[in-house]
Amino acid sequence: MDDCSNNNSRYQEETTNPVQLSEHDQAILSKQNSRMVSSFKAQEIEKNSKKHWDIFYKNNGNRFFKDRHWTTREFSELLGDDIHQKHILEIGCGVGNFIYPLLADGLNAIFYACDFSPRAIECLKSNPSYDPSLINAFNCDIVTDELITKIPENSLDLVTAIFVLSAIHPDNHRTVLSNIHKVLKYGGLLLFRDYGIYDMAQLRFKPGHKIADNFYMRQDGTRSYFFSIEYFQSLMETNGFVECSNKYVCKRTVNIKEDVDVPRRFIQATFSKRLSTDI
Repeated sequence: MDDCSNNNSRYQEETTNPVQLSEHDQAILSKQNSRMVSSFKAQEIEKNSKKHWDIFYKNNGNRFFKDRHWTTREFSELLGDDIHQKHILEIGCGVGNFIYPLLADGLNAIFYACDFSPRAIECLKSNPSYDPSLINAFNCDIVTDELITKIPENSLDLVTAIFVLSAIHPDNHRTVLSNIHKVLKYGGLLLFRDYGIYDMAQLRFKPGHKIADNFYMRQDGTRSYFFSIEYFQSLMETNGFVECSNKYVCKRTVNIKEDVDVPRRFIQATFSKRLSTDI
């Protein structure tokens, strides 16, 4: 499990070009198909997905992910002013690594924050910086729970989905986006960042971990999907969104202490909720 966007990098390149796989990488992907996750096992993982994330936060608390101080650099749309207060929803908020740095920087915003794991929400609320007048944090299954029961319809300026949609079965991606669409105001933005197709994390999976195309299970029972920009564009446009940007971000994750220097590939996109007058 990696949220490596905040690690040191030697370079960063943005591109819309398709991935060129080496013969070695093609062989790895082919070998992954030799032993797929059984349908019974896949159903069990889906059924117990909340439990797996709750165990993850029980074991790791707020120690696993670093605070995301990079978000305003990558998404200028987050930058506000002292006059207009933004209303923002973070789905998959975890323990607050996105929200608390923005509040510390003085962002003029009201936050909604939801997560699949009750333990994550408990941890977020236990932070000394938690202010219920600025943050409304609640447990939510973004697939089955209607956001409009917690958030007024057509009310949000921004929704962020940062390394969260990949944890959800691709069969449910459209349902999630339909759910988000209802609470965004017309012209409101979805800010998205997640794993790109053929990222190093995808290529290192061994046989026995692949559930479906570009979708894998980890050892701890959590899952990860790897996005192409074409898939994400189609997904968004069929759910009432208009593309503002949609690209791969290629980096090298470097950890000198652990002698790690590996290429990473993420997808980063911004889509707006189609205006009612748009065709």
